[in-house]
Amino acid sequence: MIVSIILILIGFWFLIKGADWLVSGASSLAKKNNIPDLAIGLTVVAFGTSAPEFVVNTVASFEDHSDIVLGNIIGSNNFNLFMILGIVGLIFPIAVQSSTVWKEIPISLFAALLLLVLGNDFYFQENNMISRIDGLILMILFGLFLFYIYKQMAKEVAVKSEIVKGESSNYKIWGFILIGLTGLILGGKLVVDNAIEIATNIGVSEKIIGLTIIAAGTSLPELMTSVVAAFKKNSDIAIGNIIGSNIFNIFLILSISAFVRPIKYSTVFNPDVYVLISGTAFLFIAMFIGSKKQLDRWQSGLLLATFISYTAYLISKEI
Repeated sequence: MIVSIILILIGFWFLIKGADWLVSGASSLAKKNNIPDLAIGLTVVAFGTSAPEFVVNTVASFEDHSDIVLGNIIGSNNFNLFMILGIVGLIFPIAVQSSTVWKEIPISLFAALLLLVLGNDFYFQENNMISRIDGLILMILFGLFLFYIYKQMAKEVAVKSEIVKGESSNYKIWGFILIGLTGLILGGKLVVDNAIEIATNIGVSEKIIGLTIIAAGTSLPELMTSVVAAFKKNSDIAIGNIIGSNIFNIFLILSISAFVRPIKYSTVFNPDVYVLISGTAFLFIAMFIGSKKQLDRWQSGLLLATFISYTAYLISKEI
């Protein structure tokens, strides 16, 4: 089992470095083609921080480990919302733009509610399953979300940003992209296979492994990005990274996972989805309690305390 733990840690390192290399290469490629920095941030970097979840879920879905797929998505979103925002908000209170309050947070809440509906098949299907049709619905919604981002970007860019030509050669750029993709694939395979090995050896369910170890590991890029942004007092990146990642995870990553193989949805995940829905609703309500359109330290502390209690409860059920 010690070997499996070491291999998981190596896998996480490959996931984090792979995402970093992929973002660096893709950003350089975008700059060389005169794509504005804002567009790069809203697309390449946002996808880059979600790349570990994407690769882990694709591997898990291909190998028919539905509990790993769902545990990683739901667990990562809860980790992002409660753990990362809790830590970031304690470092520095997070000011939130009106568009995030009235649009992005409600979209994230809608995504969580939709996951509950699709998973429990509240429409006419025989079994609880996130089917390829469900995946298509999620992918269409992701396309609409990207269109919304594009419209927001067009509104906010009043002055054309200065484009800095990338100095890296095409060989170096594509080298970063290919090495990054290789690192992601290798890391995802190591994490999934060895997490399942540990779960089997110690009798812990794949659900708990997905909700805790894998979810925390694949959320490390979001954690690093948001903590650095907090120390730089860049609230937009700190909260935008989290809300954007949660939307990406459900609309994009879950849809691709369903395309690879329809996902069996176990109702034991419902309480975890309820936690996600409640936390997102709390975040929206918090914008109108205390300091307006700001996540205060006491609210962040409450998010963090809730996550610690919730995680302890999950583990206690397995002991």
